[in-house]
Amino acid sequence: MTPEARIAASIEILDEIAVGVAAEKALTTWARRSRFAGSKDRAAIRDHVFDVLRCRQTCALLGGGAADSLDGRTLMIGALRAAGTDPDEMFTGQGHAPAPLSQAEKSVPSVVRPVADVPDWLLPSLQRGLGDASEDVLALMRSRADLHLRVNSGKSTQEEAISALAAEGILAQPHPLSPTALVVMEGARKLRNAKAYQTGRVEIQDAASQAVADVVPLRKDDRVLDYCAGGGGKSLALAARVDARYFAHDANPRRLSDLPARAARAGAQIKVLSGDAVSRHAPFDVVVADVPCSGSGAWRRQPEAKWALTPARLAELNAVQNSILKACADLAAPEGTLVYMTCSMLPEENQDRVAAFLSARSQWDLALQRAISPAEGADGLFVAIFRRK
Repeated sequence: MTPEARIAASIEILDEIAVGVAAEKALTTWARRSRFAGSKDRAAIRDHVFDVLRCRQTCALLGGGAADSLDGRTLMIGALRAAGTDPDEMFTGQGHAPAPLSQAEKSVPSVVRPVADVPDWLLPSLQRGLGDASEDVLALMRSRADLHLRVNSGKSTQEEAISALAAEGILAQPHPLSPTALVVMEGARKLRNAKAYQTGRVEIQDAASQAVADVVPLRKDDRVLDYCAGGGGKSLALAARVDARYFAHDANPRRLSDLPARAARAGAQIKVLSGDAVSRHAPFDVVVADVPCSGSGAWRRQPEAKWALTPARLAELNAVQNSILKACADLAAPEGTLVYMTCSMLPEENQDRVAAFLSARSQWDLALQRAISPAEGADGLFVAIFRRK
């Protein structure tokens, strides 16, 4: 495909997203009906789409539309201008290129008001959560996130993993947030076929997720429950640290379908629990709850999520978070530990939930509270550790 054809395909996909189709589904559907597109074409189109979603307000304004415009053509015109490319070079109407710019579209806006590229109603909350760093962090959230890996310390050292990856054309270096974390500098798209990945020497996991897993207090032979396990990444990270007894649960068991294979590849023993099995196996010495949240700390990876979030949905999430904290507290042993995690930068999901929990449960103390900012080179994450008195 030509660069112009890739722009046209991106416009088509953005228009589908505008009417409610999820970004991943729109991209997958387009790829299935466009067999002529090679892997480089698909990757380039994906990059265009996600670059727009990260900076949708800016792209809309630079494209000559209103800040809330969802029109794919307007957004791609703005995205090209934001990247320093003259849209006339791509909108030629020749071959598979988009139609030439109209006179109105040729008029570059002389003044574009500063925007944060997040829904306006969220700005006060983000500023409360991020404080003086809010402007810098929100600017950073407009860019792509790095790819991070976790070195499986049971199978490899950090240096060995870096060397093994380099032999397959993947350049990585240590990340300061965790002694097991690597940041991929080059060759990210080769990772899935790399031997180091396929044999479990490294796993894909954000450095901030590794950092919060590092602070979970564990002892040999502890009974540890990962209550909202998702794909099981936290379970695997904890199992690589300490030889304890690990259990994983998720409200949607399908999310855990790959965990047995991933655990076998990593050399870990993790028992998957569903339904009533969780209460039958209680109590647990450590209960980890990486709760459902807005995902605001990971909006660079899932930028459409910020545009889908509403005040009502945030309130629903807060209620779910309170409910999970209560359920996990009841599963903890008499002298147990409860670990609350989010991938959020919103205080409504972090500090406010901690305060509400402590207010309702006087038998628990707060042992640690930490917020990791995207300014530290990773996703925004939050962790609070409670100990029963």
